[in-house]
Amino acid sequence: MRAAGHEECSILNRRTIIKGAAAGLGSVAATSIAAAQTARPPGGRFSFADVVNRATQLASVPFEGQLPPLPDELNKLDFDAWRQIEFRSAKPLLGAQGSQFHLELFHLGHLYKRPVVVNTIRDGIPTPVPYQSSEFNYGTTKFSKPLPVNLGFAGLKILTPLNSPKQFDEFVTFVGASYFRFLGRGQAYGLSARGLALAGGTNEEEFPFFREFWIDTPGAGATSLTIYALLDSSVATGAYQFNCSPAQNSTVDVAVTLVPRRSGVKVGMCPLTSMFDLGESQNKPRSEFRPELHDSDGLLIHTGSGEWLWRPLRNPPDVAKTSTFTDRDVLGFGLLQRDRVFTHYEDIDLAYQLRPSYWVVPNGKFGDGHVELFEMPTTGETNDNIVASWVPAADPQPGKPFNYGYTITSALNFDDLAGNGKVTATFQTEARALGSGEPDLPNVRRFIVDFTGGDLAYYRSDPSPVGVVASTSLGKVLHAYTQFNPYTDGVRAMIDVEVPAGQTANLRAFLKAGPTTLTETWTYPWEAPAQTSGTAAPGVPSK
Repeated sequence: MRAAGHEECSILNRRTIIKGAAAGLGSVAATSIAAAQTARPPGGRFSFADVVNRATQLASVPFEGQLPPLPDELNKLDFDAWRQIEFRSAKPLLGAQGSQFHLELFHLGHLYKRPVVVNTIRDGIPTPVPYQSSEFNYGTTKFSKPLPVNLGFAGLKILTPLNSPKQFDEFVTFVGASYFRFLGRGQAYGLSARGLALAGGTNEEEFPFFREFWIDTPGAGATSLTIYALLDSSVATGAYQFNCSPAQNSTVDVAVTLVPRRSGVKVGMCPLTSMFDLGESQNKPRSEFRPELHDSDGLLIHTGSGEWLWRPLRNPPDVAKTSTFTDRDVLGFGLLQRDRVFTHYEDIDLAYQLRPSYWVVPNGKFGDGHVELFEMPTTGETNDNIVASWVPAADPQPGKPFNYGYTITSALNFDDLAGNGKVTATFQTEARALGSGEPDLPNVRRFIVDFTGGDLAYYRSDPSPVGVVASTSLGKVLHAYTQFNPYTDGVRAMIDVEVPAGQTANLRAFLKAGPTTLTETWTYPWEAPAQTSGTAAPGVPSK
């Protein structure tokens, strides 16, 4: 059985990839490729097979990624001016009166400079939606001359009565590169999903983009919606089918056919992108009244062997980190926001406690590969600095279509996924008695991990059977013990680890009572600081 919790870390110079992506290759595109686009299917109803055919044709011609020219005034729009431009929602673009799904479109401008073609499918026939400036309310944003009639769109969003039968709320959006986001009931936008990641965590990262969308017009009583998309990049083209189902915990079922153009580039399947700036054990590097700032606080993995791994997220202090979790036929992974306490964020407007968690489950076996976690340093909450994806061990080959599928679920609470205890907080400090004047032990760090849920409350009256199983890939565990935490109705584990100066160790810990495993496995990389003047400096923050 493989040690799926092992992390292999590499270091990169900091880059603002996510924030700047939409300004170049990161924006969606709609350049016309005659060999790959036709007005209607050759016969019968338009279907996923038609998108696969177009992706195959598109892969047979040279990649064209040049941005089309936009009016200068659109190019210069800042975010505040761009968001003033709103789609007029006087009439729905999907279905007849009474439809439970409405289509609205995003205007080009600001970071979104690459137009995308949007089609609606009615009775099996796709029809492009024409750009009309009259369909938008421009607010205080003004232009000196009329905009081109063939301008196109930046992306799309679907609205549905998600939180109330009488109000249409944003449910799913596609805008920028291959990014998309969706919500369940009572949730606020946070992290995003992506269609594909290429060469992630390297200086050669490329951002594929969706060129064209087709939205199947739903029937009057439909409870789900199907969207097709054509993806393009210099590495591969792709056909995508998104079956979107709004609910308390909304789901998007994704079917993908990739058509590689070239090999030798790392492919990240089912990628998720999030933000982690400040966490509970990280010293605030600037004046900030809010204790924590993050859309997600950890990576959860359900390995092919059945083990559940929890990896707290970090904001690296200076250089980006890439961690890999080798596995075979992974059963699921996701970026989760477990901390739901408002006072841990203190942000009334941004409501970080309502940001959803995304959980990915493969539809079929993914084979050999690894879950990859990329963490970039960030000095603010506007940068998405976290990416998680599945990287297959086998390199997709040109001319050989590569098929896979998965389901993403958006929820506020995934506590019942594993059915056992979970990690709710990770802290670290000096390895000495609190309040004592003892000197720090060189290259020794104390990790404090709070576990709650599962059967842990059962041991409230007698926690003595509960023990922590702790290990490190390098150095040694000096001391590990537990105590019941009455404030969380759980168990707190304290682990003192000694690691050679300047070396990185992969730590693991879980709770047991006799032969029974009570919790998921906490896993974390810790880099012992280099020795200076005989005294160890504080280690890399855990969050």
